[in-house]
Parts: sequence; structure tokens; C-alpha cells
Amino acid sequence: MINDFWDPILLSIKIASIASIIVMVIGTVIGNYMAKNVFKGKMLLETLLILPLVLPPSVIGFILIIIFGTNSPIGQMIESIFNSTVIFTWWAGLIAAIVVSFPLMYQMTKAGFKHIDINIEEAARVDGANEIAVFFKITLPLSLNYIISGFVLSFTRSLGEFGATLMFAGNIPGKTQTVSTAIFVAIDSGKMGLAWLWVLSIIIISFSLLLFIQRINDPGK
Repeated sequence: MINDFWDPILLSIKIASIASIIVMVIGTVIGNYMAKNVFKGKMLLETLLILPLVLPPSVIGFILIIIFGTNSPIGQMIESIFNSTVIFTWWAGLIAAIVVSFPLMYQMTKAGFKHIDINIEEAARVDGANEIAVFFKITLPLSLNYIISGFVLSFTRSLGEFGATLMFAGNIPGKTQTVSTAIFVAIDSGKMGLAWLWVLSIIIISFSLLLFIQRINDPGK
């Protein structure tokens, strides 16, 4: 009974943590590039990057099944290399979490990089700093609060992901069952007490993380 309660929570935290780290790295690189460069097709690319934010989870789940399914080139390649499929594994839950949480990270990092006064970076370049030094010593520290906020928002979004995960990873207890899908099953089975425990757990974790964001962004309050 104890494992039945903790397994979905621990799996959700595991998926959300890994997904948030991945989108933080990718989102920081892409956000920095998009904030500082103008090129043909930028609006189209940016629309594509934030599209998962507004798409129904079922649509995202369907697209992921098409991309990684056993009949797709990617799915067949994965199966030939690893002798396994992605669908209905916790890896599917991880991929779904990355896709749905990336737009939040991207928007936060892009906002952070656009917020930086370019004269500060230019001054460092004039003093002889190369692009790598400028990024790690000036750009990154000045946008750190935005990156942390993006990480936390991505984590909470991944933690609560339901629709795409259910379609792509399924709901296998002890294997792919996240806390969101567990809540759904508990309610459907009439186990309202257990559902409430999971709901309260997610609320407490999410509330604490969002409060943390408020603290770092506005420490005076």
C-alpha cells in the first residue's frame, strides 16, 4: 500500500527533474540565440517552439505516437538499437514532459536574455572577452533568475502532465503510472481518500516551488 502511494509520486518527480534539466539546457541555448538574432523565418520557428503550450495534450500524445511508434523510422531505429520501444515506458513519459514544458522554459530564458542591456556585453567584448566568456560571466549571471524561474515552471508543468503522458506512456502501475494518471484512476475507482492524498501532495510541492520563484524574483515582499 505504501509503495502504491509513493511510486507514482517518485516517478513523477524523477521525470520532472530530468525533463527540467534537459529543457533548461536546450531552452537556455535556444532562448539566447532567439533573443539576440534576427533571421528569415524567425517568427515561424518561434511559433513552432511555443506551439505545445496551446495544443491539446491529446494532440501532443498523438503526434509523439506517430513520431516514436513502431511503424515510424525513429521508432524502428530505436527498436533496432535498443531492442525495445519507447511507447509505454517511462521514457515516453519523459519525452512527453520535455515537449509540454519546453515552451515555458524557452519563454522565460528568452525574456531574461532580452532584458539584458547589450551595452554591458559589448563593453566586455571591447575589453577582450570572447563570446564564451561573455556568456558565462555576464549574460548567464544577469539572466539567472529567469532561468531558475523557467526551471521551476518546467518542473511543475512536467509534474502535473496528464493527457500526453496517458496516451504516449500509458498508465502501468509501478512502471509508467505518474501521480496525475494515478489520481485519475483513483477517482474512477472511487478511492477518493487516496486521490486526495495525491492531490494534496502535488499542491504542496507546486505551491512551495512557486513561492520560491516569488521569493527570488521579489525578495522584498
